[in-house]
This record gives sequence, structure tokens and C-alpha cells, in this order.
Amino acid sequence: MTLIKSISGIRGTIGGQVGDNLTPIDAVKFAAAYGVWLKQNRPNKEDYRVVVGRDARISGKMIQNLVMNTLIGQGINVINIGLSTTPTVEVAVPMEHADGGIILTASHNPKQWNALKLLNEKGEFLDAVEGAKILEIAESNAIDFADVDSLGKITKNDAYIDLHIIEVLDLPLVTVKPIESAKFRVVVDGVNSTGGIAIPLLLERLGVDVIKIHCEPNGHFPHNPEPLKEHLTDLSEAVKKHKADFGIVVDPDVDRLAFMDENGEMFGEEYTLVACADYVLSRTPGNTVSNMSSTRALRDVTEKYGGTYEASAVGEVNVVKLMKKNKVVIGGEGNGGIIYPEAHYGRDALVGVALFLSLLADKNMSVSQLRKTYPNYFMSKKKIQLTPDLDVDAILKEIENRYKNEQLTTIDGVKIDFPENWVHLRKSNTEPIIRIYTEAKSQEEANKLADKFIEEIGEIAKN
Repeated sequence: MTLIKSISGIRGTIGGQVGDNLTPIDAVKFAAAYGVWLKQNRPNKEDYRVVVGRDARISGKMIQNLVMNTLIGQGINVINIGLSTTPTVEVAVPMEHADGGIILTASHNPKQWNALKLLNEKGEFLDAVEGAKILEIAESNAIDFADVDSLGKITKNDAYIDLHIIEVLDLPLVTVKPIESAKFRVVVDGVNSTGGIAIPLLLERLGVDVIKIHCEPNGHFPHNPEPLKEHLTDLSEAVKKHKADFGIVVDPDVDRLAFMDENGEMFGEEYTLVACADYVLSRTPGNTVSNMSSTRALRDVTEKYGGTYEASAVGEVNVVKLMKKNKVVIGGEGNGGIIYPEAHYGRDALVGVALFLSLLADKNMSVSQLRKTYPNYFMSKKKIQLTPDLDVDAILKEIENRYKNEQLTTIDGVKIDFPENWVHLRKSNTEPIIRIYTEAKSQEEANKLADKFIEEIGEIAKN
């Protein structure tokens, strides 16, 4: 049980001790600190407004009520958009002319987790400096609340998933008519969260025949909610049983997207961004960005269209910052996170689905055939559980010293680019683990490289 305060928000497990977990007192404390920061960030306003939405986690309603009532206690008005997706809240903030937004979700973490993800007035995640300021306010307890005549109000608005879908369908590169004509049949695994609401609605608007599994938004995740191959046997079986064109799976807050081909095989979570970028770049050539833990295939596809690729530190806010600097046409993360600036600067599975369908309708080929058109890299994603006595920084420094003659990047952990493969070692922002990502020309080679570094880290830790 743990509470993690990071660039990705305030994340923790429900229950347990105050300060060690995401208890009701911790939820109130950090929501109040956000309220103070909001007023400091945009001073001298009479009317502050914050959009609040949540995924379908069992603890979601409790945490949302705590957060909303804390904000109205500070004299801040709340637009409650209820069961929603992370990208929907991001879209709603500027549409509401709000001062910020809070999403209650722990993304891909299991059901005992929840989190407060914090947005600015653009509907974008706060940066590290802003996040640090909120943590400082929370620890200082320098929080004033409003008097009885100045309390905020809560307004309910259930329309935002529909409004978000309309925004997606209006994107110039989303080719509604060809998609309708293709008459796709698609299986959707909504992991019993809000993707089970939003993704089928979008597909139906595009004339797709939808088969739903695990689309009841009750927060009882039917499998580990991280959209990886080993968790998706139900989807694989359903795709084959229904003779579907492909399958779609999202994480609980719908900012990560993975596809499964017509044979029930994974398209590859890393290749979600590669395929969407291929489509966007074919029509609007330009630059791309993904994070350091993402596949080299995006670089290859970008260069094919004459663009430049650059890698950022891990974390959506870091990707977005570099995307803006490099004026990219599409970017994101290799975990299935599509960031398409034409829509907004946030990972958005709805945008990804619409772009992928547009690509398929244009190519007129099966998903397995499409996958064969991209460079073939294989990735291993492993992790080492952290213990209190493990000095991660010292371990990574020792790795850096050992490989100082290789091509190193140290803006986020240590990434070593070998000629034929790479390894990226970093401390997670969202879990108490070290992540070990490798990529090579075969799965065997990628696994072998990861195991080599796990062994090496174990040796360093013993000394």
C-alpha cells in the first residue's frame, strides 16, 4: 500500500493510514492544495471553475465527492462531468472556459488504486514545477476556505463524451464516409470502465458493427487493466469467434489504446502510434516526438516522409513540451498514447481509433497485412519491484559508468543505444518499480538483453 506524489499526479491505494495511502484525508488535502494553486496561478478572479470527471473505479464516486466538495468549500465552482475519460476532461476544460480540471483515475493500475490527475486552464497536465508547488502547499497546510456566503456550486453536465466524439468526427483527417462504407466489425474490450461507454459510441457514429465485451462501467476490472497481450485472451477469442476485422482495448481512463488483428494476435501496443503517425504524415508531413521508451519504428516512419523524430523524457507533460517546441504533427507514447495537436495536447484513444479506422479504410487491407508494412522491432517491458533499501539513483549511476563508451541519454534514467538494439532503465513515476525496456530485431534478443540488465542490477544492489 502506498502513496506516490509525482509529475503524473497524486496516486495511491485506497484504505490504510493517512499519508501512506490515498485516504479521504489525503484526497481532501491535495484537492485543497490544487484549489490554492489555481487561485495563485490566476489571481484577482471572481469566478473560478474546475471540471471534474472520473473513470469507473469502485472508489471513484467517493473520491470525486471528496474532491468536489473540497473545491466548493474554497469558493470554486465545479462542473461535474461524472463518468468520463481522461481526454474528455481535457477537452471539456477549454470548452467550459474553466480554470483547470481534475481527473480521478489511476490509469492502468489495478482496482485498489486511484489518483488525482491535475490539469491547467488549457486542459493539459501540470508541469513538474507546478506539481511541486502543489505538493509544497499541501505540506504547508496554508489553505484558506471560503465563508458561508462564498461557497462554490456544483453543476452536472453529462454531455461531454458526446461533445468529445463530435470534436473527433470533425477532425479533417477523420474520413467518416469511407469508414462507413468499409462496414468494419470490431470487438471492444472496455475493461469495465468508461472506455466501455465512449469507444462503442464513437464506433457506432462511424457505422461500425460493434461487439462489446467487458463494457459495463462498474470498476470490477475483468483482467489486469494494463492493455498487454497476456491480459487479453478474452478479446482474442471474441475477435476470432465473431470473425471481426479487429479488436480494440483501452485502459480504464481511455488514454491508452491497443489493437488486435483479425487473427486474434496483438498489433503491438507500440505500433498504435506508428500506424496513426503513418496516416497523419502521409497527408500532413512533419516532425514527430515520442518518449525514450518507445519503438524506433516511429523514427523510421517519420524519416520516410522527410520529417525529423526526437525522443523526450517519459511522462506525457514531457512529450507535449517537446512536441510544442518541435512543432510536430503527431506524437505520443509507445504505450498506445496518441497525441494529435489538431485535436488537443493529450493522449486520446478516441482520436487514435478514428485515425486508425481512416487509415484502414484508405489502405483497404487487413490489420495483419497493415502490420507487415512497418519495420519489425520487438520490445521487452520488464520491471524490478523496489524495496526501501534499494538506492535506485546509485544503481543507475553505476550502469552509466559501466557503459560510458556507448551512446547514452540520461535525461530520464539511463538509455543505452547500441547499434542493433537499446535498453532504457528508469524509476517509474506511477509505481514503486524500476522499469527495464529493451528493443531489438527479435523477441528473444529483446528478452535476453532485459534479463542481462536485471541480473546486472541485482549484482550492483548486492555490493
